Amino acid sequence: MEDIDAIAVLQDPVRRRLYEYVAGQGREVGRNEAAEAVGVARTLAAHHLDRLAEAGLLETGSRRLTGRSGPGAGRPAKVYTRARAERSVSLPARDYRTAAELLAEAAEEAGLDAGLYAAARRRGEALRGSAAPCGGLGEAMEALAARGYEPRLEGDEGAEGAAADAPVVRMRNCPFHAVAERFPPLVCGMNLALLEGLLGADGAVRARIDPRPGECCVVVETAENSKNNDR
Repeated sequence: MEDIDAIAVLQDPVRRRLYEYVAGQGREVGRNEAAEAVGVARTLAAHHLDRLAEAGLLETGSRRLTGRSGPGAGRPAKVYTRARAERSVSLPARDYRTAAELLAEAAEEAGLDAGLYAAARRRGEALRGSAAPCGGLGEAMEALAARGYEPRLEGDEGAEGAAADAPVVRMRNCPFHAVAERFPPLVCGMNLALLEGLLGADGAVRARIDPRPGECCVVVETAENSKNNDR
């Protein structure tokens, strides 16, 4: 019932917009920023943000938003980030996570990695359907967003006076996070194969493994940059 109660909190349209904004930033968000982003008063935003935190959908902290420290830096402000806990609702109850973990355990013990990856690649190709392979990172981000990966472009802007890094798409969310935590090599390899099929092996982009804490283990880059990394 806790998951049902938590998700019910999102029925309020303002609260849902605030949650979506905070969740989409991938960093701490203050009340003023959230209020301005969704076009409501700060006091109303604070009320809804705290309700989201009480429901376990957001986590709270405090820091000085001015970036300064010492006298005159101001008091720490309350900030919010998306909660790490997963929420799901199924009526009547279904336990797909346990089934997925059991299947992953059996596949790992039986050495079925290659068969799993081949099946994942075929599934990705089926999801892409008759569409051509992705023609660029923008198109890839649309495909990834539709699958719940929460992609963001990184590295296309260098610091002043410095060369920009080659752009790469990283993803804040892994749809297989719960199982990947227990079986990382198996599930990350499956995820890579799925995205290879979804994006197309012969297109303008490539997927590769590059794990970071709290993010998807796969990144997407241009095929040209992938060739440079292989040298």
